[in-house]
Amino acid sequence: MKEVLDYLDSKNIKYELVEHEEVHTIEDMEKAGLLDKGYVCKNLFLRNANGKMHFLLCCHHSKEIKLDEIAKKIGSTRLSFASGERLEKYLKLENGYVSPFGILNDESRSVVVLFDKELVGKKNVGFHPNTNKATVFLDFSDVKKMIDQHDNDTLFIKLN
Repeated sequence: MKEVLDYLDSKNIKYELVEHEEVHTIEDMEKAGLLDKGYVCKNLFLRNANGKMHFLLCCHHSKEIKLDEIAKKIGSTRLSFASGERLEKYLKLENGYVSPFGILNDESRSVVVLFDKELVGKKNVGFHPNTNKATVFLDFSDVKKMIDQHDNDTLFIKLN
């Protein structure tokens, strides 16, 4: 978490940090009062069929995810959830800690970030700062800028 906050401070990015008990589910987030604070996102680490491409999907916590539809939209082979080992290898994160801030750990810059188009223009978007014991709320434009500056590819897709 410290690395993420140091990064945000070094870039003069305004954010609100909310520390809380460890959360694993949307229900846990609701109990912690996070859903009332902003546009809380879920983040999924995915891989294609042969495991040569990896994707980080970010969208509102309420979105239903249909991996076959997402694969079609991005022109990929079948998508599935990547293993904890892959998550550690590419983003240096543990299961339950997935967030766009993990991109800062992607030394190979090989993970493609998939954003739901609905995120564009959102002013108070919540992501874990690489731990599920806190949530950072900030403008989506700052998250996008961070990923662009890190040189990871991004794609915007419309989720239902």
